[in-house]
Amino acid sequence: MPWPSTTFACREGCRCGAAACWSRGSAGPTTWPSPACRASRCPGTSRPAAATSPGISSRPRSRWPPTGPSRCRRDRAWGSRWTSLSSRAAARPSSGWPVLVPEEDAIATRTAIEERLARSGTRLSPGRRRLIQATLENPDETFYLSSRALARRYKVDPATIVRTVQALGYRRYADFGTDLREHFVSRITPYRIMEAAAREKRSVADHVRHSLEREMENLSRLQSALDPQAVVDLARRIHRARRILVVGADLAASLSWFLAYALLPLGFDAEAPEGSGGNVQHKARLLSRRDLLIAISFGRCLRVTVDAVQLARPRGVPTFGITDSDTTPIARSCDAYLLAPILSSTFTGSYVAPMALLNAIVLACAQLTPRRSLALLRQSEKEYLSGPRWYESLPVAPSPRRVRGKR
Repeated sequence: MPWPSTTFACREGCRCGAAACWSRGSAGPTTWPSPACRASRCPGTSRPAAATSPGISSRPRSRWPPTGPSRCRRDRAWGSRWTSLSSRAAARPSSGWPVLVPEEDAIATRTAIEERLARSGTRLSPGRRRLIQATLENPDETFYLSSRALARRYKVDPATIVRTVQALGYRRYADFGTDLREHFVSRITPYRIMEAAAREKRSVADHVRHSLEREMENLSRLQSALDPQAVVDLARRIHRARRILVVGADLAASLSWFLAYALLPLGFDAEAPEGSGGNVQHKARLLSRRDLLIAISFGRCLRVTVDAVQLARPRGVPTFGITDSDTTPIARSCDAYLLAPILSSTFTGSYVAPMALLNAIVLACAQLTPRRSLALLRQSEKEYLSGPRWYESLPVAPSPRRVRGKR
């Protein structure tokens, strides 16, 4: 006999058999603790947790509480393509199936803010607990809000927001916002983005307009937050480098290919490696201190990109990241980085702001040495004006006129 509320709670990240379950069941918020969450009944306890692969997780954040592997199916579904944001696992006794704790870092079953909520106990009143739960259920709409904006959204006093955050153990609201953003990144998937858009009662035309508005917001955030001098500093690094390796995987491969292609006409030996992760690692091993590695990845960040950075840095290779937050594995692993938002109403994410940032980088590289850039571009001017690369339609022969004979 199925238990819909139990399955929902398990998918939402509940620790089966925990003292308190903050998840929401199919019929709304459950009681505290949830009667549907029991280790002996949860369908996520069919197998012991699987161990993660060694040597592939990123550096842990020290304030994250140590957590062991999860027994829930959803937690084990986190694939090896993402980097782990967890701290080192700690052994804990459990009833039922044994929990296997590997030597290497394990993938976190709950985010830092969920751990604080689970440990809060009676420090949070029911009203404040519902406030935090509502915030966690809509992280895409709340993680970028200030304390006053969050108070306006839920129609409470800003002091209530501050006191609620302090009851969770945060000294400042900014620390809470950082963990809320990590919670959002760890939970966002293409399915959830599409599901959230489908729940909105809008016409297709309204969805299109809303998508364009989000793109404009991303560009506005990039313009207001970007330091032009940081772009110039990256351009100088590119000029000093003997070779530039631009690493991006999956959809971000389009960004890495664009940047490498745009740097070639300016005289830079830039390359965006294609193919498997092994090919990227081989290319990274060939780099030296005179070269530069630029890594492009967002959110939880793809493992192949982070691995390339972690392979190059011990060899003394300068590394630079392009990502969307100060807390991503790329930002923590690279020597320096630039930020570009990718929030979007579509499940693919938005690369409008990253493309604008890449164009700014290429422009800075060209303007640092304008005479050199003009001399290099002059070599291909004739090809651009009248070369064989452009399509030219053949002249259309006039159709023969019919000669009408006399009757």
